Amino acid sequence: MNSLAQDYPAILSGSHEAPCLSLYQPTHRQHPDNTQDPIRFRNLVKTMEESLRQKYPKREIKPLLQPFEALAENRAFWNHTADGLAVLSAPGLFRVYRLQRPVVELVVVADSFHTKPLMRIAQSADRYQVLALSRNAFKVYEGNRDALDEILPIEGVPQTAGELPGKDADGREGAHRAYGPAGGATWHGTDVKQDAAARDIDRFFRAVDQAVLQHCSQPSGMRLILAALPEHHHRFRSISRNPFLMKEAIDVHPDDLSIDALRERAWQLVQPYYLERLAGFVEAYGTAAANGLGADELGELAKAAIAGRIATLLIEADRLIPGSIDATSGRITAGDLDHPEVDDVLDDLGERVLKTGGEVVIVPAERMPTQTGAAAIYRF
Repeated sequence: MNSLAQDYPAILSGSHEAPCLSLYQPTHRQHPDNTQDPIRFRNLVKTMEESLRQKYPKREIKPLLQPFEALAENRAFWNHTADGLAVLSAPGLFRVYRLQRPVVELVVVADSFHTKPLMRIAQSADRYQVLALSRNAFKVYEGNRDALDEILPIEGVPQTAGELPGKDADGREGAHRAYGPAGGATWHGTDVKQDAAARDIDRFFRAVDQAVLQHCSQPSGMRLILAALPEHHHRFRSISRNPFLMKEAIDVHPDDLSIDALRERAWQLVQPYYLERLAGFVEAYGTAAANGLGADELGELAKAAIAGRIATLLIEADRLIPGSIDATSGRITAGDLDHPEVDDVLDDLGERVLKTGGEVVIVPAERMPTQTGAAAIYRF
């Protein structure tokens, strides 16, 4: 399974050989609701095939559809779905994302990926990760206020202490000796075993910290919550070099909590930071607007986005404004979302800002500082 945090926006907003195939589908976590998901998926693939034959009549279709057909037959995958599914494919690229929020059913065949639904998930400010840690095993979860799911094991990264290379090194004779000032060896059986066990824990915690930082925290930029027994908190923090690790933590063995209980405990810790972050954006926008460096009129924002002037764009969550933005002039053309060629102006704005190095934040309607659906802080 691919990581949206690692792929968005660099890979998915990049240039790819056409045709670019985008499939979105709401899915279900539980039986019997999820039994219909693969059937709906196959129907969407048929729609994709029809669109491909219309738009690329001279292209060989079968190789393009083969990864989708293989996914349709993957029973293990369909038995472990989440709230939504996104599948993006192009020659040499195939990405599958389990989503923690539902998406509207959609198939798009075009010269670039349709990534707007992913932007609304990836750019939300309520996301976080949880490191569930014991003395000899770990898991990483990613979630928001509504859902929490395990990130599948990272390829090439040991998940338990026993998988670490050279784990048996302390079993050699030298590991059971302590050396005095003159170099003579003396035996301290229990103490030496305890010291060896402590070194094993430190070694494992250090490997976990490096793996989580490299593969989870740095690509996503999300806050990281430690869930572990109290006696492991200080030890891990003394080793950790992860700047995303929160000072607040969950002081219980993670296996003692259900996934819902773990999510509730985690969200209690994250929510104050989430609200503080949103309040900071709103205040920054107010200051910028007062000094002529902020605006909320969509026509003006579209032109500013094309010119690369927007440093931070706030978009109202779940707000849709049918239409499209001209890539040259920034002119907005109104439209009807029921038409397959019509987009959402707010998502277009977000994509433009991301491509020019700006930041996009999805904000709940009740916390938006404007009524237009968007608010921008300018660079200049």
